[in-house]
Amino acid sequence: MGKLRAFLELTRPANVITALTDILAGMAIVGFTFGWKNYQISSLTFLCMSSMCLYAGGVVFNDIFDRNLDAIERPERALPSGRIGLKQAILGGILLLILGITLAFLQSRLSGIIASFIVVLVILYDKFSKHNAFFGPFNMGLCRAFNLMLGMSVYELEIIEFGELLVVPLIYIFAITLVSRGEVHGSRPWPLWIAGILFISVQLAQLNFALEHDKLVFILPFIGFHAYLLYVPLFKAIKHPIGPNIGKTVKAGVLSLIIMNAAWISTSDQWYLAILVVALLPLSIRLGKYFAVT
Repeated sequence: MGKLRAFLELTRPANVITALTDILAGMAIVGFTFGWKNYQISSLTFLCMSSMCLYAGGVVFNDIFDRNLDAIERPERALPSGRIGLKQAILGGILLLILGITLAFLQSRLSGIIASFIVVLVILYDKFSKHNAFFGPFNMGLCRAFNLMLGMSVYELEIIEFGELLVVPLIYIFAITLVSRGEVHGSRPWPLWIAGILFISVQLAQLNFALEHDKLVFILPFIGFHAYLLYVPLFKAIKHPIGPNIGKTVKAGVLSLIIMNAAWISTSDQWYLAILVVALLPLSIRLGKYFAVT
C-alpha cells in the first residue's frame, strides 16, 4: 500500500479530475450529445480515460525530472523521500502515457494523433521548457489546449469551426504557470498582476462566446463562481506575495478549472451537465487535501 500511495501522489489525483472536465467541455462545445447509446458511452469512456492517463503520466514525469530539485525544496515528496523507486516511477509513467495514446486511437485516428502530440508537449515541458520564463508557461498552456482539442475530436470536422477557442485554456494555463514560479520562494507582485489580466481576458472570451450563442444567462453563474474562487486568493497573493499565498493561488487556479469547463458546458443545450461537473469540485478539493496539487 505504501508504494501505491506514493505513486498516486506522483499522479496528482485532484488535478486528474480537471483533465477529465477538459474532455467534457471539448465534447460539449462541438455539440456532442451525452447519453446511454453504445457510441456515446464508448466515445466518452475512451476520451476521458485517455485524458486522465495522459495527465497522470505527464505529472509523474514532471516529478521524475524534478527529483534532484525536489530533494532540496520538497524532500517530503514521493521520489526524494525514497517512498517509491525511480525505476518504478518511470515504468508507471510510461505505461500511463502509452495507455492514454492507445485509448485515444480506439476513439479515432485523429484523437490518437492529438494524444501523441500531448505526450510530446508534456515531455518537452517536463524535461526542457519548464524553467524558461516564457516557453515554460506557453508549453504548459499548449498541453491544456490540446487536451480540450482531444475532447473536440469526437466530431473531427468541428475542430476547424471551434479551433479558435483553444487559445483560451492556453492563456489560462500560461497565467497559472506564470504565478507558480513564485510558489516556493515567493514572487514580486507584477507577475501576479499579469496573471490577473490574463484571467480576466479568459472570462471575457467565455462571455463573448456565450453571447454569440445566446447562452449568456446560463454561463453567468459559473463565471461568477469561478471569479470568486480565483480572485480572492490572487488578490491576497498580490498584497503579500509570499510562497504560501502564491501556492494557494495556484491550487485555486488549477482546481477551479472544473468551474471554467462547466462554464463552457453551460453554453451547450445540455446545461444540466455543467451542474454535474461542478459537483466534481468538492471531490477534487477533497483529494487535494490528501495529495499535492502543484
